[in-house]
Amino acid sequence: MSNDEEVAVSKNKSHRKDKRIWKIDPFLPADNKAGTFAEESSFATLFPKYREKYLREVWSAVTRALETQGIACTLDLVHGSMSVRTTRKTYDPYIILKARDLIKLLARGVAVTQAVKILNDDISSDIIKIGNLVRNKERFVKRRQRIIGPDGSTLKAIELLTQCYVLVQGSTVSVMGPHKSLKEVRRIVLDCMKNIHPIYRIKELMIRRELAKDPKLATESWDRFLPKFRKNHLKTSEKTAKKNERLETKNASRKAAGLPEESLADVAAKKKVYTPFPPTQLPRKVDLQLESGEYFLKKHEKDARESAQRKQKQAETTEKRRAGRAEAFVAPEEDAAPTVEEKRKRKRNDMELETAQKEEQVKGTKKSKKKTKSKHEVEEEEVS
Repeated sequence: MSNDEEVAVSKNKSHRKDKRIWKIDPFLPADNKAGTFAEESSFATLFPKYREKYLREVWSAVTRALETQGIACTLDLVHGSMSVRTTRKTYDPYIILKARDLIKLLARGVAVTQAVKILNDDISSDIIKIGNLVRNKERFVKRRQRIIGPDGSTLKAIELLTQCYVLVQGSTVSVMGPHKSLKEVRRIVLDCMKNIHPIYRIKELMIRRELAKDPKLATESWDRFLPKFRKNHLKTSEKTAKKNERLETKNASRKAAGLPEESLADVAAKKKVYTPFPPTQLPRKVDLQLESGEYFLKKHEKDARESAQRKQKQAETTEKRRAGRAEAFVAPEEDAAPTVEEKRKRKRNDMELETAQKEEQVKGTKKSKKKTKSKHEVEEEEVS
């Protein structure tokens, strides 16, 4: 091919840079040509009370790890803080920022054996704050637990796919690993707190890792391979069809129960009638106190009134409990045998009742005889 001939370059690839993997060489004391630093740099951070015992035990290991880099560290148990600063032996200008990240990770609950790895050049750290992303406390705890997963399975999958160390502690998530992977973990954590499950991002990362193995796809777009998770927005016709299907199922159950069927108009009529006026406002606690006069009472009068009400309520409750316990000791009603006097009295009453009935019967017979006699007399008179 001659020099005059132009090489055909794709328009899509013409703007792309040559991506090479650069090897990061360690920064040695010989690389610091300027010598010792002109000014001292220092950083400090606070740690919670429950970390004090652990930090006191492992501080010697932290000191040894930082001394090799020429960094001095201090643990202040009075004020609850850790500080790092450069010395005349410090040769790496960036190592003070690594030491700052080290004490931050120790304050957030990372073990010292893991935290000292931040001093390596290929390891970075990120502390993601998630405490103010969700207002509801129960919802926050549920979504934070979603990052960990059942038995830590989700967290383990994130660590394997991103080659990062992830620690969920309180209202923060501490991450250690390559700089590129930190962005992926931050994206997963923030999306999880926005109610997007981590499994979607994990699936995407797994597909990306498999696609990266194929050299033919290195210059192609991977959008066609990646999953697209979208919410299904139903059309109006689909919504109406679903509504009719639910109504048919309901009418079938009503017909089986012997009830009349419902129509769409009946369902719409059952809905509440819209009114633009808001409901009447309920009285405030202060308004109720003004009405009852409690608002104008002094503090000791209010306390006396509350204590009296409390005692009265306690007395009522005690009385109810005492009555309930006493019910078990109440003797049941029994039919006792009548005494001799009661038997005599009952016999006397029976005899009096019998005599009274006999007298009434005698009187009745006499009256009937008189009536029959008077009838015979009238008939005889008529004949004569």
